[in-house]
Amino acid sequence: MRDAALPPAAVAWFGRPSSVWWGFAAVHVYFLGWMASFFMSGNTFSDTEQYRQWAMAGYNPADLHGAISPWVYPVLAQIPIFLAGIAGPGPYLLVWTLIITALNAAGLFILTRGPRRATGIAPAWWWLFFTVFMGYLSFARVEGITAPIVLVALLYAATRPVAAGILLSIATWIKVWPAAVLVPIVIASRRRLRIIACGVAVTAIVALGTYLSGGLPHILDFLTNQGERGMQLEATFSTPWVWLSVLNIAGSKIADNVAINSTEVYGPGANVAAFMMQPLFVLAAVAGSALLLWALRRGAEPEELFLEGALMMTTAFIVFNKVGSPQFIIWLAPVVVAGLTHDWNRWRVPAALLMGIAMTTFVIYPLFYTPLIHANPVMAAVLTTRNVLLVVLLWWSVQRTQELGRRSRAKTAIQSA
Repeated sequence: MRDAALPPAAVAWFGRPSSVWWGFAAVHVYFLGWMASFFMSGNTFSDTEQYRQWAMAGYNPADLHGAISPWVYPVLAQIPIFLAGIAGPGPYLLVWTLIITALNAAGLFILTRGPRRATGIAPAWWWLFFTVFMGYLSFARVEGITAPIVLVALLYAATRPVAAGILLSIATWIKVWPAAVLVPIVIASRRRLRIIACGVAVTAIVALGTYLSGGLPHILDFLTNQGERGMQLEATFSTPWVWLSVLNIAGSKIADNVAINSTEVYGPGANVAAFMMQPLFVLAAVAGSALLLWALRRGAEPEELFLEGALMMTTAFIVFNKVGSPQFIIWLAPVVVAGLTHDWNRWRVPAALLMGIAMTTFVIYPLFYTPLIHANPVMAAVLTTRNVLLVVLLWWSVQRTQELGRRSRAKTAIQSA
C-alpha cells in the first residue's frame, strides 16, 4: 500500500534515519503548539492541573483536606511532577511537555542508532503515528514519562538485561504498569537473579529516600487507593453496563464519582463486578506467569518470549482492570515498538490492532468523551469496538506465547530424532 501510494523517492526518504527526526519534530512541535494554547495564559491541560496543584502544595496527605491524594502514584512520580514546577505555576505545562519531549527523543535516538539503525526506522514511524492519536493523553499523564523509559529498557533487555531491570524498576516506582514488562524479563532472562537484585536495590534506595523525606508511612498507599472504586466507564468489563445505561434498563446509569474524579457505571451487579475485578486481575497475572514458565521450560527463545510475554501481561493488566482509563493504551506502545524492531513480520498484527485501538481511543478522548458519559449509543459502539480489539489483542498474545512453547518443543523433538 505504501509503495502504491508514494513515489520511490518518498519511500526512500521515509527509510532514512534523518527522516524520522523530521517526523519527530513535526509531531512534537504540533503538540507543543497545542499545549501553548493553554500555557500561554498560565493554564494547564487535563491531569497536569492536578499535578501542578500537587507540585505547588507539597505531598503531605495531612494537608489535603479531602482532596485527591498525590500518593495515588508510586513515590518516584513526584520527581517529574515537582520538576515541572521548577519555574513556577505559570509555565508548568510547558516544562512538563518539554520533559516528555526530551524522554521521547532519547527513546527515538536509541531506537534508530547502532544495531537498530536499519530495523528501528519503520517501528519509529509507527510510534510517531501512534503518538499523533495518543499524544493528547501521553503529554498530559504520567504514562508519557514512563513509556519511553520502558521502550529503552525493552531495547536493552536482550543484551543488557541488568540495565533493563534497573530502568523498569525505576519506571515501576513512577507508575505500576511497567511491572507487567519486568515480570516476563525476569522469567525469560538467564540473568534473572541479577535483575531481581537490581530491583531490590532500586526499591531499597527509593524506600531510604522516602524515609529521609518523611513520607515512608505512605509509600505503599498506591496499592490500596483503588480498593473502593467502582467500575470505571471505559474499563473492558464495564461494557455490559454501558449498554444497560444506553438502553436505560433497570436504572443503570453512567455518573461521576466526584471523590476520586472518575466516571463510573452503575446498575445491577456492577458492585459485584467491581469487587471481583481485583481477584481476577491477580488470577490473570498468575496465569500469564505460569504460561511464560511453561513456554520457557519447553525451550522458547528468551527474547521472543519476554516480548510476547510483555505484550500478554500488559494487555491483561488493561483488560482485567476496573479502572480502564484511556491513557492505559499508552502502556502497549513500547512493547509493540520493541517487537516490531525484533521481528517486523511477526508483530504486524498486534501493531495493526493497537493502531486501531489508538484511533478509537482518540475518538473517545479527547473528541467525544462528553457524549459518551451521556450514554450516546454511537459512542458506546466506539467504546465497545475499542474493548473488543483489546480482548483480541490479548487473545493473540496468549496464542503466540503458547506457540513459542509448542514450536520449541517440536523443534527439540526433530533434532532428537
